[in-house]
Amino acid sequence: MEFFRFKRDIPFMTYARSTTVVSLITFLLAIFFLATKGLNFGVEFTGGTVIEVHYTQAVEPGRVTGELVAAGFGDSSVQNFGTSSDVIIRLPLKEGVSSAQLSEKVLDALRVSQPQVELRRVEFIGPQVGKELVTDGSIALALVCAGIMAYLAFRFEWRFAVAAIIANLHDVVIILGFFAFFQWDFSLTVLAAVLSVLGYSVNESVVVFDRIRENFRKFKKAGVPEIINNAITATMSRTIITHGCTEMVVLSMLLFGGETLHNFALALTIGIVFGIYSSVLVSSPIVLWLGATRAHFLKGDAQPVDSRP
Repeated sequence: MEFFRFKRDIPFMTYARSTTVVSLITFLLAIFFLATKGLNFGVEFTGGTVIEVHYTQAVEPGRVTGELVAAGFGDSSVQNFGTSSDVIIRLPLKEGVSSAQLSEKVLDALRVSQPQVELRRVEFIGPQVGKELVTDGSIALALVCAGIMAYLAFRFEWRFAVAAIIANLHDVVIILGFFAFFQWDFSLTVLAAVLSVLGYSVNESVVVFDRIRENFRKFKKAGVPEIINNAITATMSRTIITHGCTEMVVLSMLLFGGETLHNFALALTIGIVFGIYSSVLVSSPIVLWLGATRAHFLKGDAQPVDSRP
């Protein structure tokens, strides 16, 4: 199905240098913000206290945050949990104060305006657990990248594996750069979104790479830039439809999913946009510059036939 048909191939490789410069600048800026500001890790990573409270009626997280700030808990994170009347409060570690004492102080502050507020649960996350989560998350990210490289090297050729992993790391670093620059809360749900973006981005790269390999078989006399341009143009309709529909779903979560899904949807929104960009304008130029030729993809195949008119 094609809702968008292009009569001529779009010369993407003509602008490869310009788009790569833009990508490099964006990538370096993301690294700069990560190095200077760092990520604003959530309680799951840094350790702290998680408190769940229940109201008799719907309550806005902003209102609860204001009450906690007035009571001296300015570093709290508040969001609805499950329903609009249930609230999760995350507080960082405080020396000399136990979780039980902290929960009592929070509850006293909230009961000033809502005496019926009910404490549902209190959980303490130690700093050691937070360190383990950071380590495990980093290992998971590294294993995903290694798996992607191995898969692409096996299915295509090592040049494609290198190009795809650079493009995917470009997406991940830019997502992290956004979270570092704006100091958005980096939680386990955001880490899950980053890992999802890795898989989502490589899927788009595989589609383009498959079409490039097909073009090497079909167009015997065409140059590599021409083959890549044709492959990207031929998959543009699919890209617009697929990613457009996905982005609509993610944006609906971002706008209407509440605080619980906000940062998760935010990371996915950024990742999908840059994932499309990197699959087309980062990985493909790298394949070209690494010297990919017809011989690299047709080992053992029959002699290709030029099907151009």
